[in-house]
Amino acid sequence: MNNDTADDRAAEILLVEDSAVDAVITRSAFQRARVLVNLHHVENGAECLAFLRKQGQYAGVPTPDLILLDLNMPVMDGREVLAELVGDDDLNHLPVVVLTTSEDERDVLAMYKLRCSSYITKPVDLGQFINVVQNLNEHWFKLVVRPPTH
Repeated sequence: MNNDTADDRAAEILLVEDSAVDAVITRSAFQRARVLVNLHHVENGAECLAFLRKQGQYAGVPTPDLILLDLNMPVMDGREVLAELVGDDDLNHLPVVVLTTSEDERDVLAMYKLRCSSYITKPVDLGQFINVVQNLNEHWFKLVVRPPTH
């Protein structure tokens, strides 16, 4: 299986983030890190599941190579999304990186128990955030073998 997404095509990333400011910062960090991605953004867990299941306005969207999931959101939070994904045989193979401000050990443990792929605390500093994005790219699109998304 070819895993050179960054070389072959832009990686498809789904950002699940309710903060418009954090979404802009994330998009900017990918651009400044010069990481080739198609960054799709939804604002809550319900929209995330609709996107992943290609329902309604999300019919025809690509299956993401990676999901960046915030924990604290309205409508349906990241904990509920991850629990739903784990129980869905069509979606439970997708890599999910929890990207949140919470450093609470209970959150970290709960997300790993729900089988998140990794847990990252959002840096406040843009330079540090760009470094996180570069490391995400190196890890998920150059180092590890990801499950097929087709």
